[in-house]
Amino acid sequence: MHNIVIAIDGYSSCGKSSTAKGVAAHLGYAYIDTGAMYRAVTLYFHEKHISLTNASDVIDALNTISIEFRRNKEGENQTFLNGLNVENEIRKLYVANKVSEVSAIAEVRHAMVAEQRKMGKKRALVMDGRDIASVVFPDAELKLFMTADPLIRAQRRQIELMAKGDLLSFEDITANIEKRDKIDTTRKESPLIQVPDAQVIDTTHMTLDEQVDMVCIMADEVISKKLRLHAS
Repeated sequence: MHNIVIAIDGYSSCGKSSTAKGVAAHLGYAYIDTGAMYRAVTLYFHEKHISLTNASDVIDALNTISIEFRRNKEGENQTFLNGLNVENEIRKLYVANKVSEVSAIAEVRHAMVAEQRKMGKKRALVMDGRDIASVVFPDAELKLFMTADPLIRAQRRQIELMAKGDLLSFEDITANIEKRDKIDTTRKESPLIQVPDAQVIDTTHMTLDEQVDMVCIMADEVISKKLRLHAS
């Protein structure tokens, strides 16, 4: 009875994935980085020169893709594409520049949503992305929508990239975030929206620890309520 699904949606670089990882670790839940799944597909399409406008090619490519998550010795999630660790490669800007376009393809979203639902059958799951509460798990017990000031998001993204040795201009990063926001919120297939029963978290002035603590408190309240209802 203590197993719930926590669905976290929101804009890029507002702390969704880091928060989700921290909450999952605190609760002992599984963590699924749906953004990494779309990035892995984007990387594969890039490497195989798949035409994004050819539905047949897209479907054929999707049928040859296998994505899984494994933890390294440090306990960090690593993304594997067809058996190869692509965690570092999928975080590069050339992938980020294309991922929203790839994610907007109906066939891609349908394939990834099906995989995500399989992963969540046992509940006890924290999943972040763009359409988790609206499409993947509309029955999630805790739904959150995360946002932050675009300039703060760009700063965070630049720091993250610099830590990995990628030196990119602030202007390029800002342009990438603006482009992704526009595509994510206006695409026809599963656009980024805030569902009515989602609780909003503005992370502009919050540290990561504060974000994790807030969500853990929310989760504990939902779990406690669920247990009380079951006992009554």
